[in-house]
Amino acid sequence: MEISDLERIARDIRRRDIQAVYEAGAGHVGGEMSVIDLLAALYFHVLRIWPDQPKHPDRDRFVLSKGHTACALYVVLAERGFIPEDEISTFLQPYSRLNGHPNCNKVPGVETNTGPLGHGLPVAVGMAKAAKLSSANYHTYVITGDGEMQEGSNWEAIMAAAQFKLDNLTLIIDHNRFQQGASLSETNDVAPFRPKLEAFGWEVTEINGNAMAEIVPALEHRGGRPHCIVAHTNKGHGISFMQDRVDWHHKVPSKEQYELALAELSEAL
Repeated sequence: MEISDLERIARDIRRRDIQAVYEAGAGHVGGEMSVIDLLAALYFHVLRIWPDQPKHPDRDRFVLSKGHTACALYVVLAERGFIPEDEISTFLQPYSRLNGHPNCNKVPGVETNTGPLGHGLPVAVGMAKAAKLSSANYHTYVITGDGEMQEGSNWEAIMAAAQFKLDNLTLIIDHNRFQQGASLSETNDVAPFRPKLEAFGWEVTEINGNAMAEIVPALEHRGGRPHCIVAHTNKGHGISFMQDRVDWHHKVPSKEQYELALAELSEAL
């Protein structure tokens, strides 16, 4: 796909995501806005996947470790054909399979359950190692939040990936600088990430994670070591009153804010 096509898809996903959060009365819209460009590039350009065969053995694996942004993943899966588009309207409703965190036993295209932070990267390391052991050709991608990188389990996984020489693994850190309740710098500031990952033997690329022209080549990069993409993003990206505001981690827009957000996202077309 052309970069302009991916940008249009990302805008469409943002509009549908904020609609779903508004109608459900709950969600994590700020972090969803920051990660949507990355998800759009993965699912519509990079990942080797078959929506009609979600368990195809040759598929690339993707793990959304920051599972609280599940709504964005559901919208992407619907747009890509894994689930019906009209099912998005059931997000967080009673008996819906579209819960607040993704469930691999219920939703086609979800590789593993996530929610408790610090679990997705260790699982992704296991997937990449399994590919090595079985001589499979799939690539494994995982997105973590930057606040999530405070979890010690991630650094154990980072050490293991380097030890096992998992050049079939790409970690993307959604570095939007905010977590629940505070900025990263006010909590336990593990940034900058690049020197730390490089010290553990990883190759690291830093990009603007809301710029599709930088996202695509970074995701397509292949080297001889595990690869980390530090994606500098904006929480609430694309919506003026949400951007870089910690209270929009899981705040729900009012009717007026919802309409303003849709207007701003439409103006970007």
